[in-house]
Amino acid sequence: MSTAFVFPGQGSQFVGMMKEYLEVYPSIEAVYQVANDALGYDLRGICLNGPIEDLNKTAITQPALLASSYAIWKVWCENRAERPTLLAGHSLGEYSAMVAASVLKFEDAIRLVAYRGELMQQAVPEGVGAMAAVLGLDDQSVVDICAAVAKRTNTVVSAVNFNSPGQVVIAGVTESVALAGQELKAAGAKKVMPLPISVPCHCDLMKGAGDKLAQFIDGLEVNAPQIPVIQNYTADFCNDPEIIKKNLVAQLYSPVLWTQSVLKMQDMCITKVIECGVGKVLTGLTKRVSKSFECDGLATPESIGALVIDV
Repeated sequence: MSTAFVFPGQGSQFVGMMKEYLEVYPSIEAVYQVANDALGYDLRGICLNGPIEDLNKTAITQPALLASSYAIWKVWCENRAERPTLLAGHSLGEYSAMVAASVLKFEDAIRLVAYRGELMQQAVPEGVGAMAAVLGLDDQSVVDICAAVAKRTNTVVSAVNFNSPGQVVIAGVTESVALAGQELKAAGAKKVMPLPISVPCHCDLMKGAGDKLAQFIDGLEVNAPQIPVIQNYTADFCNDPEIIKKNLVAQLYSPVLWTQSVLKMQDMCITKVIECGVGKVLTGLTKRVSKSFECDGLATPESIGALVIDV
């Protein structure tokens, strides 16, 4: 049996996240101290006590999720001898995977994702961009309809998250996302649900932010991964630090190929997928992509000792 660890992205956060872990494993206080020092504010306090309006700000959500996933990873490494065969993360979660693989130092990554969140918030004014989840329609139909609307309106709207068969997220200019949603429903989509996020992630509206992110990443130490990481941009592995950096930048304005990433795990004979982070979002998506995996998670501290894996 081969095991993959996967790391969640935005949407998994909640007030009180990591409270039980901090009570059971006080050693991870050090993780939050490093994060607080790097960021210049009390990230731990926001994670535990909110308010939710602050936790849901993209520039805070991203370091909050990175810190939580990394803390859980550290607890695993300190208490369990087993290591996964490979790693992957969804959107922001790819940065957590990169830290776990020793590609990035945690203190560098926490500053990097906070800056990434700021760039994303600044790239598109409030209300100008939108995202929506499209359920029950094949990927190519979503791609084609969004492309047609974008061409007709001369604006941005595209498929940005290929989460599982029949679940694709679209993003772009608010009016064009709404128009595409109408046409997708007319084409047979079961639901088109607007998402409560004003930052249109992983579309062309983020290209300007990508240029600034590239400059920041160029100033960081980036190493070859000690554990293979499937990147969102390519749904494949890479050992070259320079290409890894370029792929991380491209991820900001390109689709997240999660369905393809899960199928890559299947090709690599992975049989068990463990979600290393708060929540169970990726567990659900992975099961929808393929029934062949045994899925579990580390959302509670009890799971650290109870989980059985063979690697």
